[in-house]
Amino acid sequence: MGVAIIFPGQGTQGAAMGAPWRDHPAWNVVERAEAALGEPLAHLLLAESAEELARTRESQLAILLTSLVVWEATGSRLPPPVAFAGHSLGQITALIASGALPFDDGIRLAALRAEATQAAADRHPGRMAAVLGVDEQRALEACEAGPDECWLANDNAPGQIVIAGTPSGMERAAKAAAELGIRRVMPLKVGGAFHTPLMAEAAAAVAPMLAEITFLAPAAPIVSNDDARPYRGAGGWAERLQRHLVSPVRWRASMTTLVNELGATTLVEVGFGSMLAGLAKRCVPGVPVLGVATPDDIAPLSEVRP
Repeated sequence: MGVAIIFPGQGTQGAAMGAPWRDHPAWNVVERAEAALGEPLAHLLLAESAEELARTRESQLAILLTSLVVWEATGSRLPPPVAFAGHSLGQITALIASGALPFDDGIRLAALRAEATQAAADRHPGRMAAVLGVDEQRALEACEAGPDECWLANDNAPGQIVIAGTPSGMERAAKAAAELGIRRVMPLKVGGAFHTPLMAEAAAAVAPMLAEITFLAPAAPIVSNDDARPYRGAGGWAERLQRHLVSPVRWRASMTTLVNELGATTLVEVGFGSMLAGLAKRCVPGVPVLGVATPDDIAPLSEVRP
């Protein structure tokens, strides 16, 4: 029995997402990140409109830093976690929060990762779409209409699959989905086909930095996005983080691993929004999910028991 910590990824950003924490002692996380990158970052967490976070680098740094500020404020209020996990970008947050990835290295890695994925998306334009109400196999059947141009990108929850690919590949997949009787294919407002082979150049771009980072053993197992398996040691993360850029996010299976294998009886979503709580209710129904997004959310954590 225990608590598992989960961190959100790109797509959860919003206006003034870090503003409630501006006067909290945990804001020192932002100042440390600014020192690590040598540039101002506070404005990203205080942006008055979501449009200011439209580009990948800005949105990802805002999400990462908001989650780390919240973790700084709440981590000591919780029992020692039995595991950590993060959705896409959230996996880097999980590595930092667990102690597996040194803070300064993690901030620099997140910035480079965001720049590299944006550059890959600019050179190899792509799209993403949620395929709702079907299982992975049905979604893959639609992708087969665009061979080598359309792939599974996220298996988020039962009935929520995300596919991604080139514009032409996605058009063929959407047509095939309609012919298969799949009625709900919803385009996503993202800047590229993330977690597909179209991100191969991004994976290559982050490789040199990953090779220089000394990873440490985490405080608790981290469930990896690409295979939904828990890892307790320091080894292998450079390879996993490269592979993670071109492989689907196995979030549904990750939730099952947290609960059925690692013994999580409560999930705590740390960061802005509640997207992961919604997915958890479909992946592991009956497991309570607490969200910590503002300082007002801290008090209820005192009732969490291991």
